[in-house]
Amino acid sequence: MSDIKQSKVLILATDGFEETELTVPLQALKSAGASVVVASPKSRESRESIRAWDKTDWGKNVAVDKDLEDIDPADYDALVLPGGQINPDKLRLEPKALDVIRTFLVSGKVVAAICHAPWLLIEVGVVKGLNLTSFSSIRTDVINAGGQWRDEAVVTDKGIVTSRNPGDLDAFCAKIIEEIEEGNHGARRLAA
Repeated sequence: MSDIKQSKVLILATDGFEETELTVPLQALKSAGASVVVASPKSRESRESIRAWDKTDWGKNVAVDKDLEDIDPADYDALVLPGGQINPDKLRLEPKALDVIRTFLVSGKVVAAICHAPWLLIEVGVVKGLNLTSFSSIRTDVINAGGQWRDEAVVTDKGIVTSRNPGDLDAFCAKIIEEIEEGNHGARRLAA
């Protein structure tokens, strides 16, 4: 068992994240007592912040605490990957982002991905045989990568938490906290 109040959570995102899919987990985790760090690749538009996508247009900026390039996954207990179409598509082109995600997955730490963020799980080769959900438009991508896609608000498998869209944020945030409190989920193998 781990205490959420002693946990350190990394949120990894860049410009184009779905606004509520970052801001709601950020606030929920902080309210639960976790220490939360927002990290982004140096390739972002602004040095100080990343820009949200809010439904149909650009949204608010969110402050960046650390550059992705300076992140050591060993310093964190969990990883949250917000969705939106733009954010995960940009992140899967960042080798350091993929390395960080792989490290969290292999180590058995909690990894949470919502909306289009399961694209990142596909990219690092973890979805084969995994029960998960995502935004409905990438359902086929998940299935083609060998995932067992489910149309549920939140799906958890081996400490990997997935949700479909902003409407699932309450369930998503609650499950992230629950999984962090369960502790490490054991080493996971990634597809070759």
